[in-house]
Amino acid sequence: MTLILHNYFRSSTSTRLRAALNLKGLEYDYVSYALKEKAHKDPAFLARNPAGLVPVLELEDGTHIPQSLAIIEWLDEVHPQPALLPPDPVQRARVRALAYMVACEVHPLNNLRVLQYIASEFGADEAAQKRWFTHWVSETFDALETSLATAPETGMFCHGDTPGLADVCLYAQVWNNKRFGIDPEQWPVIARIFAALDKVEAFVRAAPPNQPDAE
Repeated sequence: MTLILHNYFRSSTSTRLRAALNLKGLEYDYVSYALKEKAHKDPAFLARNPAGLVPVLELEDGTHIPQSLAIIEWLDEVHPQPALLPPDPVQRARVRALAYMVACEVHPLNNLRVLQYIASEFGADEAAQKRWFTHWVSETFDALETSLATAPETGMFCHGDTPGLADVCLYAQVWNNKRFGIDPEQWPVIARIFAALDKVEAFVRAAPPNQPDAE
């Protein structure tokens, strides 16, 4: 199966999907869209995803799947090994909850279109955007740190000693935080997990600086 990944190097949702694809050992063609130049608003891309958001995974038959979490769940169903979710339903719920804390609470408030909107509509300069970004990261990362630090299921990674769904989300968000000078060391468990992930080849190859379109 030839997969085409429509994405952007700095997009955290793209980073999490690249990590998942790499963990699955799946090859893909890399197609980049410069978001700041609004390449994702081009009619050709909007035909793939009317929402105009990356990433989009294009399958061999021409099917386009948007939304990184939906794509990752599809990957786990079609390519079940290595699994990104544990077999036990309660443990799966735990991993999903950790992943969703990042994907549903932090990311929607801190993605590029939100930062551009508060700049254009409310006059938020770079310093104000950084305060906004930092506030919402801290709101969730404080809770995420507690959740990880107090749960016996936390191991080398977010859940045990094998990286999974929560880890791809966490890894991508920490990279996004770095753009705004947010030091992960203020959350010791998160920092430890990120450091461990950053030694795993699948994650290193997914990191924003290592992409062909990295600026």
